[in-house]
Amino acid sequence: MEIVEIKNYSPENLKAVQKFAGILLSEEYMLTEEFFKQILDSDNSHLFFILEGENIAGMLTVGTYKSPIGAKAWIEDVVIDDMYRGKGYGKSIVEYAIDYVRNSGIDFLMLTSNPTRIAANKLYQDLGFERKETNVYKMSFKK
Repeated sequence: MEIVEIKNYSPENLKAVQKFAGILLSEEYMLTEEFFKQILDSDNSHLFFILEGENIAGMLTVGTYKSPIGAKAWIEDVVIDDMYRGKGYGKSIVEYAIDYVRNSGIDFLMLTSNPTRIAANKLYQDLGFERKETNVYKMSFKK
């Protein structure tokens, strides 16, 4: 098992992200080549793959930004292929992201998780994330 940050475009990487995004959204997802390249070129977006040999077993994104109260990072888009679930891959890639953010000098690391994702929520709590009483709101501009 190896975790790598994806910084360069390849059609295989685009296809993998489309597949994992589709798993997250429970529907087919078409990420354009142009938008994928923008993600990879962004200083505030860090895409990680967890690899098992030649196979991409999962992905995770870390987004960073600064606000008046400090530098912040969010873990987003955590997904492990069904074939690799239950083998510690989710824990490994989240721990990797935690270390990455800690070593980047970021003040706060946050994430959200659907309450129905019982195993994921337990994992985040086991890794030291504290559940915050808040409302998360979403406004979509996608057509």
